[in-house]
Amino acid sequence: MATLTATAAPTRSAPPRKKRHPRDILGWVAVHAVALALGIGFALPIVFVVLTAFMSDQQALTSDLWPRSWHPENFLTVFEKAPMLEYFGNSLLYSVLATAGMLLSSIPAAYALARLRFRGSNFIFMLVIAAMMLPPQVVAVPIYSMWANLHLTGTLWPLVVPYFLGDAFSIFLLRQFFVTVPQDYFDAARMDGCNEFQMLYRVLVPMTKPGLAAAGLFTFLYTWNDYFGPLLYVGEKQDSWTLSVALASFRGMHQVQWNLTMAATVLVLVPVIVLFLFAQKSFVKGITFTGVKG
Repeated sequence: MATLTATAAPTRSAPPRKKRHPRDILGWVAVHAVALALGIGFALPIVFVVLTAFMSDQQALTSDLWPRSWHPENFLTVFEKAPMLEYFGNSLLYSVLATAGMLLSSIPAAYALARLRFRGSNFIFMLVIAAMMLPPQVVAVPIYSMWANLHLTGTLWPLVVPYFLGDAFSIFLLRQFFVTVPQDYFDAARMDGCNEFQMLYRVLVPMTKPGLAAAGLFTFLYTWNDYFGPLLYVGEKQDSWTLSVALASFRGMHQVQWNLTMAATVLVLVPVIVLFLFAQKSFVKGITFTGVKG
């Protein structure tokens, strides 16, 4: 009786990893020298703030750059010194409502300037560019007088409502995105019986999600870091302070305790960094958006 013997298949040994020559490393550093220098320049202040946040009050802002002893309780002390959760809620409310208002108002305006042909469209587009270049401080006094006559100062409404009326920079940015979408998509949608409203929200919006995410991220970051607007309208009402105003006031109340000031700064930075890390892919796609799929 014949017996079959199974032979084990020879195993392939993994190829030895090629060691990088020091010249290759130096060449890579030389090619990316400018990017490395800029990255280090941007990262050093953040590293300094984080390290100072863990220092003791006696060591903060001394010649020692590394904490002798770590004090994570500084972050808990910040919440004991000021109602940071309330300020965080105000900032989140301001940024979320402003971003939503910007998208609801700027998308139709950008679509009209990008796809509709009517008399005066170029003039309106030039007005949008002019409004984008106008510093907000120039019109701060008459706008403040208007909100004061409406008895809305001391609230976040003067900061949120203008975004529901359109944002010049967002209209310009979205208009540039919408122009790059090929006309064939709109012709096909029009042949299927879609009106302008359906072409906007069923064709254009799904195709330009990266662009919308980039515009939304710009607005969210701007409103989150906004200091002039909240200081102007809610500076005298502490219950409506945002994190930017609260951080400046916190520094004024605790000038000697720089470790607590840096800890509060880290707490303000963390939500923005986390949001950018999660939205980084959509943000990059939005910046490099061309409108051509596949």
